[in-house]
Amino acid sequence: MLSIIQAAGWPIWPLVACSILALALVFERFVALKTARVAPPKLLDEAISVSSRSVPTPEVVSQLAQNSALGEVLASGLRALNSNPQSTEADLRAAMEGTGRTVAHRLEKYLTALATIASAAPLLGLLGTVIGMIEIFGSQAGTGAVGGATGGGNPAQLAHGISVALYNTAFGLIVAIPTLIFWRYFRSRVDEYLLTLELASEQFVRHISRLRK
Repeated sequence: MLSIIQAAGWPIWPLVACSILALALVFERFVALKTARVAPPKLLDEAISVSSRSVPTPEVVSQLAQNSALGEVLASGLRALNSNPQSTEADLRAAMEGTGRTVAHRLEKYLTALATIASAAPLLGLLGTVIGMIEIFGSQAGTGAVGGATGGGNPAQLAHGISVALYNTAFGLIVAIPTLIFWRYFRSRVDEYLLTLELASEQFVRHISRLRK
């Protein structure tokens, strides 16, 4: 692998940096977007059960908020009701929607960076290709006519230019394709979570509205 990087020349180093960054972001998103950390399947039922008779205490609400992203959204409705028992359903929904926007922003964290790497990697590979072609033509231009005979060019420089061009093209695609796949996967996963949060919030706000009455 090191020999390939050396053969590809300096243009490959930005691609190496992109590949390391993409790998780190993919790992971070896999950890951050676990179902248990975003929307545990039974959390809504548990929250409804706990608040079925009365508004939970602030300590219970804080535990709910620390449970997951969904718990944070549900807890915001209970906090609004604790702070103002006369809150209307619109007030509760507004409080939960505000928290939901914050949670959505956190779930989408680094997705733009992954999309940027997926878009930039082929262009960086193309840049390496162009630089390799420049080296090829430069090696040919450096040989001229001597005593009426034309030189045959420098085979070593020619081979180096070709290797720079091909290695960078290939490496750019190697970085871009998996990054694009992971970006689309995380994007669909976040969209699914946001729909789950929205539906759960709507169900819970109706529940605590009945509790207020």
